[in-house]
Amino acid sequence: MSADGNLAINGRSPKEAHDLYQLKQRAAEYYRSNAVPLRMQEVLNTMFYDKPDDVYGHLANYFASFAKPAAISRIVGKEILDAEGQPTVEVEVLCTIKNFEKSVCFTSMSNCCRDPNYTTQDITDQENELKNQSVQIALHWINEPLNSLLKGLLPANQTEVDKLLSEYFQRKVEEDEEQRKKDEVEEIIQPEVSLSTTTAPILDKKKKSPKGKKNIVPEKPIKPREPPEPFFPGSVAIGVVSLAVAKAASRLQNTSLYLHIASLYHEEDPPKEMKMPLPMVSLLSCGKTSGGKLKLMNEVIVIPKPSLSYKQSLKMMMALQQQITKWMFTQKSGPVAMSHFGCWKKGFDRTEQPFEVIQEACDILELTLGEDLHLMLNCAAHELMDYEKEKYEIISGVLKHPDEMIEVYTSLIEKYPSIIGLIDPLRKEDEEQWCKLCDLLSPWCYLLADGASRSIQKLITDGLGKNRYSGLILKHTNQTTISNFVQVAKLLEEQDCRFIPGLTDIETIDHNIADMAVGLGARFIKLGGLCHGERVAKYNRLLAIEEELAQRGALGRAAEHQFPVISEEEPDLNPVQAGSDN
Repeated sequence: MSADGNLAINGRSPKEAHDLYQLKQRAAEYYRSNAVPLRMQEVLNTMFYDKPDDVYGHLANYFASFAKPAAISRIVGKEILDAEGQPTVEVEVLCTIKNFEKSVCFTSMSNCCRDPNYTTQDITDQENELKNQSVQIALHWINEPLNSLLKGLLPANQTEVDKLLSEYFQRKVEEDEEQRKKDEVEEIIQPEVSLSTTTAPILDKKKKSPKGKKNIVPEKPIKPREPPEPFFPGSVAIGVVSLAVAKAASRLQNTSLYLHIASLYHEEDPPKEMKMPLPMVSLLSCGKTSGGKLKLMNEVIVIPKPSLSYKQSLKMMMALQQQITKWMFTQKSGPVAMSHFGCWKKGFDRTEQPFEVIQEACDILELTLGEDLHLMLNCAAHELMDYEKEKYEIISGVLKHPDEMIEVYTSLIEKYPSIIGLIDPLRKEDEEQWCKLCDLLSPWCYLLADGASRSIQKLITDGLGKNRYSGLILKHTNQTTISNFVQVAKLLEEQDCRFIPGLTDIETIDHNIADMAVGLGARFIKLGGLCHGERVAKYNRLLAIEEELAQRGALGRAAEHQFPVISEEEPDLNPVQAGSDN
């Protein structure tokens, strides 16, 4: 008994003993509320009978199943260089995993600010400046507002992440629009004196007409090209963050990205069997380096027959490319260069010459053109239009009206049955001619749109538009989220239109477009030639995916070619003609 009459317990005062008791009670309640005693008892009982070699590893695996799912703790944006040494954006996703912050993945994406319908040589400096500006804005968005916006979210919830990203981008667009309107109002309000001084000479000029010059009257009225789709600097932040989150989700689930995207597309588990997209391999580029009608062959593309595996297809394509290379350097055929498509670029003299070169290579390799492989032509009509002149002159001195182009395409396909597709044969504004072309050729080949297609955002808001296509070549750029890509893939499937992922003109070594193509069930994938590291990386990823699917017994085979008959009167597939195309 102590002097103050209080009983000491184990050397502690009654107050200390009471505090210790309360602490034990709180600890017991904490463990009980988290079911620790129950789970500890369960694992100890089962472990005794299992007798694992690694006791603590067994305990760690058991309790890991009850851990909280990994949540985004930070996203970090960094400036890197693309394949041409231009600035673009890389995103790192860090997550809180079992109370520790860990780096999960890195992802990059092309910083694309070019509209293919408005590409000219004199905009390079402006484009470079715009790219730099876009990267700096994107980095600010990623490292500050988007970082705070996504903190604590689960990467597996792609829909919620993409919704927040899209809403943030829309707010930025609206803020910019409001500011632009204010600036326009301020510019309109000018002193009356300045208005009077500028009006007089304008009226005088209108009264005068230049002597010796006649007004140029179009031979036939044509539709002007559509205004360019607006590019918003910094928009690359939205697309690359969405892709990074999808990649992080697949890593955390210990699965492949294509399986994760397939589960988003099907809104359930991925299908038991998945097919590889057919590669559209660029073999030759003629285009503006050639004369006459050869300018309609901006790119000659080879497609292996559907029954081949991806590995077999690439071996055949590589052998074919090597034969073309030998021909280029053994013949006195003039200068050659490597195009941005990743294939040889050369000017030819005759329309038949590119086909003769490919046929010669096929003969050496004992391949049958039209059976073992087929051809597609990228016509890129939007690049051949001279918009500065007031008459329709697609190829100066050769073709002056799109009806003449249709005749060229028809004669080519009649002469070379191995051609099964045309890409951008007309501008998207040529609605009347497009209907004629579809009536003539859609039963016999694919009519695809690349530069003439709408952006993914336009497809979501406005649909396919007046012109129908057999397929659209779409890129993952700017503010396009993974959810947008999934939505468009579903839209095209409903319209019997082939979904074809493709590359931008300037790429990075990131190969996630290959996973997206497989996960979304693309019929084709357009990656260019078997050259340049940024393109080969995608081909190598597709090889790895095929091997993985084969090991799991989930590899399907691509169906034979079927060409949807596109007609204004009968837009649906004609079963009689479709059956004859198989």
